[in-house]
Amino acid sequence: MIIRPAKIEDLPTLLEFEQKIIETERPMDPTLKTGKINYYDIGAYITAHHTQVVVAEVDGETVGSGYGQIRDCKDYFKQKQLGYIGFIYVKEDFRGKGISQKILQNLIDWFKTKEIEEIRLTVYDKNPRAIRAYEKAGFEKHLVEMRINTIE
Repeated sequence: MIIRPAKIEDLPTLLEFEQKIIETERPMDPTLKTGKINYYDIGAYITAHHTQVVVAEVDGETVGSGYGQIRDCKDYFKQKQLGYIGFIYVKEDFRGKGISQKILQNLIDWFKTKEIEEIRLTVYDKNPRAIRAYEKAGFEKHLVEMRINTIE
């Protein structure tokens, strides 16, 4: 298995991965619109200097993805910038083989080369498998976002 930077030629596969993520997360989030939606501008991310999109390959097949992005912080934070990780996906047949851990480590290492000292990500509370994977990589829960519907 190799982890490598994504290329524009990977875009059709990455767009499929994005839809698989949305399909998985839609039941966890009643605020998402129905129909086709996109979370990310993956094509722009691939070419951006402040974002690293990576793919995992097994025997030449693209089986996973993720991105790391350097984001500016609000003035009240100690750091001027932080890292943000998103778009972690591994094809179902390849899950449980440590691929997401290798993707996460690759992105963490990229942030280190950019001297980013803190990395954050968001994950649905109703996604315990993803939470376990992030905790295994060293992430800790930090904030809890809460919501309420005022109209049923």
